[in-house]
Amino acid sequence: MDDTEYGRFVDWDKMEGGGQEQKSKALNCTDFQELKQMARQGQWAKSHSLRAKVYQKLIKEIPCRTVTPDASVYRDIIGKIIGKRSASSLPLPEFVDDREIPSYCLNSEGIGAVRKIILCISNQFPDISFCPVLPSLVALLLHYSPGEAECFENVSRILACNDPSKRLVDQTFLAFESSCMTFGDLAGKYCQGPHKLMVAVSEDVLEVYSDWQRWIFGELPFAYIIRVFDVFLVEGYKVLYRVALALLKFFHKVRAGQPMESNNVKRDIQMFVRDIKKCVSPEKLLEKAFSIRLFSRKEIQLLQMANEKALQQKGITVKQKRQNVHLAVHAENFKSEIVSVKEMRDIWSWIPERFALSQPLLLYTNQEHGNSLSRFYLHCEGHEPTLLLIKTTNMEVCGSFLSTDWSERRKSGNKLSFFGTGECFVFRLQPEVERYEWVIIKHPELGRAAGTEMNSLQSAREDSDPADRLSPFLATRHFNLPSKTASMFMAGSMDCIIIGGGDGQALYLDSDLNYGRTSHCNTFNNQPLCSETFQVSVIEVWGFKDNINDGANSGLP
Repeated sequence: MDDTEYGRFVDWDKMEGGGQEQKSKALNCTDFQELKQMARQGQWAKSHSLRAKVYQKLIKEIPCRTVTPDASVYRDIIGKIIGKRSASSLPLPEFVDDREIPSYCLNSEGIGAVRKIILCISNQFPDISFCPVLPSLVALLLHYSPGEAECFENVSRILACNDPSKRLVDQTFLAFESSCMTFGDLAGKYCQGPHKLMVAVSEDVLEVYSDWQRWIFGELPFAYIIRVFDVFLVEGYKVLYRVALALLKFFHKVRAGQPMESNNVKRDIQMFVRDIKKCVSPEKLLEKAFSIRLFSRKEIQLLQMANEKALQQKGITVKQKRQNVHLAVHAENFKSEIVSVKEMRDIWSWIPERFALSQPLLLYTNQEHGNSLSRFYLHCEGHEPTLLLIKTTNMEVCGSFLSTDWSERRKSGNKLSFFGTGECFVFRLQPEVERYEWVIIKHPELGRAAGTEMNSLQSAREDSDPADRLSPFLATRHFNLPSKTASMFMAGSMDCIIIGGGDGQALYLDSDLNYGRTSHCNTFNNQPLCSETFQVSVIEVWGFKDNINDGANSGLP
């Protein structure tokens, strides 16, 4: 394949690079790890004709539904759909969400061809209800396609991929919205500095993160997005999360210390990404992306599935105005003896996005319900997750997000044993703010994922649990942990409650909830959360109103 075979739609004055084609093992490579390294190193980035051949090979190998439209289908239907009308006069389908067709390095014929291909995709894929990345996807592939029909076939194969372990493109609003929530979860864990800035300057941080795919498929210059696309075709969706997180990190680094207005944050990020070549090269962007040590693909899919389930249970399945998540803590309805509205909103920005859809619900306070563990359990059991807040007599404030129902403690009889998942974390608010997450998140090398990804995912989907729950995200059984001290999340008996363990306890409270202690522990690798021994002034436990996972609230409208 030479330039004349695929360059018909390209404005060559805009297309950079493209040296002479060299022999590459990529065209015959069958080993995934080897191919992954080739893609990351840019083995087919220096020759347009080689990239075209590699794309053809990679897309041909995508496992697809039995009936997937091919080039001959396009030739059959294009005349009926377009007729004698000009493609530019035909409106694009609603599912592209008013996104403009990116021109990249296409000539005018190419831009018209993108529109025609999208219209034919709409005809052949009636189940697509929301897919704003489609114009960019078609435009990118058209640069390396000999004709419209071949581009249509390649896009169709990507859309028709039926490999559950290789998610490629969101095609419904539910999938799109849950991926935005998943990105928000990942940003909160892997970009804590940038995430803190987003929370500070935006009224609704998830509204900012809802643009994460647009940063890549709408704003990145061609030389950058095509390198991302090289890796995407090999590794799938996870690389998009990596690149968007890297963009967020670079934006924070460049803009640190500069004043920002909340109503311009989305625009500021878009402008930064559009002009990224002023400060970051494509290779530096990818280098940063791959230095982020993300969860395994299995864990990310479990998180995505949990987010989808939460949205479905909220009735959010089609495009609609989502509740302003950051304002889930309503000033007029919220009253705590420990934290202010602003502090609670900050805590809300740390919790998993699927729970941030809910409003806080006070379950227990020692001031109203009394100082005893039996009363604590009576009011907290049946609720999952919960948020524990403690104010000491020295006016220090600390707490913990607890992923699992306290009733789990009963499964061990009278024996004190630990339970919970890696979503638990501990924190302090006064005298200064600090959050400590599960040690495995920052040091994944301490707990390599256990088993094959597909087997674990399959068992997650076929979970025989009577509550029909997903295998929990960050469940300890998914990891080969070096010792139990890396997963001592929460434990409770009638004598005490403990949060975090191993060479100390992040939080210990006695049976009367009067006295406690705190120290470093292996599970969270935390510093003491307040004075190492303390007397309790106020304890509050908050649940999540209308959260479907919350047994006590599941009957609420």
